[in-house]
Amino acid sequence: MRIPYEEMKNEFKSVLMEKGFSEKDAGEAAISFTNNSLDGIYSHGVNRFPRVIDYIEKGYIKPNAVPEKISAFGALERWDGNLALGNLTAKQCMNRSMELAQEYGIGCVALKNTNHWMRGGEYGWQAAENGFIGVCWTNTQPNMPAWNAKDRRIGNNPIILSLPRKDGPVVVDMAMSQFSYGKIEKFKMEGRDLPVPGGFDIQGNLTKDPKAIEDTWRVLPVGYWKGSGLSIVLDIIASMLSDGNTTHDVGKLGEDEFALSQVFIAIDPTKLGNSQEWEKRMNETIQDIKNSIPVSDDSEVYYPGERTKITRKENTTLGIPVESDVWKKIKSM
Repeated sequence: MRIPYEEMKNEFKSVLMEKGFSEKDAGEAAISFTNNSLDGIYSHGVNRFPRVIDYIEKGYIKPNAVPEKISAFGALERWDGNLALGNLTAKQCMNRSMELAQEYGIGCVALKNTNHWMRGGEYGWQAAENGFIGVCWTNTQPNMPAWNAKDRRIGNNPIILSLPRKDGPVVVDMAMSQFSYGKIEKFKMEGRDLPVPGGFDIQGNLTKDPKAIEDTWRVLPVGYWKGSGLSIVLDIIASMLSDGNTTHDVGKLGEDEFALSQVFIAIDPTKLGNSQEWEKRMNETIQDIKNSIPVSDDSEVYYPGERTKITRKENTTLGIPVESDVWKKIKSM
């Protein structure tokens, strides 16, 4: 199925208002969920929406909660999310970090007690489209084994880095696992194998089978031991800056994922001058990468964020792809 943008957005808004959100918050959240789907991140848009509603009903997400600043020191602030809806809180914190960056050149908001932010790349795009370098990351529930381990003790802790650019932002949005669980679920729903091994099966062998990986929860850290180490450090820094939960703490809360810690950093590159020069260097770097020799005649080399723009254009024209069972479930809420 392909659903027009406005129809999807209005459906999300209606359901969220039914669950207790104000019209303003429901509308803003609906745009977030729909934009994620428009950009091809269905795992954290339309496919994730039913789980968000489940978390609202369980009390993990509080429709009337308001995030608040709890302390500050110059360009660094600590906030408490108070278990408000994660994507709205994340957007607010990135906005605040940009305000701090306008004053200090750099701004950092460390957030505790928040919920899943859905698509982390949204806040990288948010920073870059407003002229800022953006860096943000989150911890998660224990959903990935440390390197050389079988049981889950660390998170796949996504990190986003973004750069402003007149011809379109450069944005990296990556989990510390080779594939996010949302992406693995998407491939399973479509009955397809992953393009490269993404985890281990019950026998401990690397596999491309998304169902086998879901059964073991043994996702593969990106870069093997490197991704494992980076996940651990990102988790501890987020907890230290926010005075919030570590992945270990989140795991003690149960099987569901809530009360997370996140960090949002914005840098105003114009404070350093020479904006035309670094724009020129960035474009030269991207063009040099685009001039690479593809591995095959039917492939292309992309810079980070380029494919998002392509998908956005296609889905705007044709409608957003949705699994029929998922859409029926949303329509019935």
